[in-house]
Amino acid sequence: MGPRCGEHKRKTNEVDISVTTELDGGGVFEGSSGTAFMDHMLRTLAKHSGIDIRVRAEGDLKHHLIEDLAIAIGKSILSALGDKRGIARFGYAYVPMDDSLARAVIDLGGRAYSRLELGVRSEVIEDTKFEDIKHFLETLSQSLQCNMHIRVLYGSNDHHRVEAAVKALALALKRSLEQVGGGVPSTKGEI
Repeated sequence: MGPRCGEHKRKTNEVDISVTTELDGGGVFEGSSGTAFMDHMLRTLAKHSGIDIRVRAEGDLKHHLIEDLAIAIGKSILSALGDKRGIARFGYAYVPMDDSLARAVIDLGGRAYSRLELGVRSEVIEDTKFEDIKHFLETLSQSLQCNMHIRVLYGSNDHHRVEAAVKALALALKRSLEQVGGGVPSTKGEI
């Protein structure tokens, strides 16, 4: 693996997961989460962030696979960032998706916090429980050690609401990972 590449392996009694990420890739997603809708969202995250995400995942339950993939993806990206020297750190984006409009704002400052206001009414979207989708995003924020604020401003279709949110997150992440030069983006001198 080259510069700005990361890897994380997670093996428990419930899952066996390996993730590699390349921050300056072509936006390729390879592998499977075990659910078609989450694969669609991971493919969307990779495509619009420009991060190559490759996963190998086996596990007992969909919930465990989705949760632990969020842990592994976040930690893989974090390892690719190193000391975060030269990155923009902050990112934001608005994304329309047909009837929906989503906003995402993130800070890769090293502290985990997530606020998600997706406005989803369905308990299941395609083949995935909404609570697992939300938990994926919350867990990704924790493992990536970032502030993640996502709000879907409006929309009538829950699939579109979630997809707009993930696209906005991907674009915000892409912006925060941009190399803008200089030192560590913090008055503290480290993140």
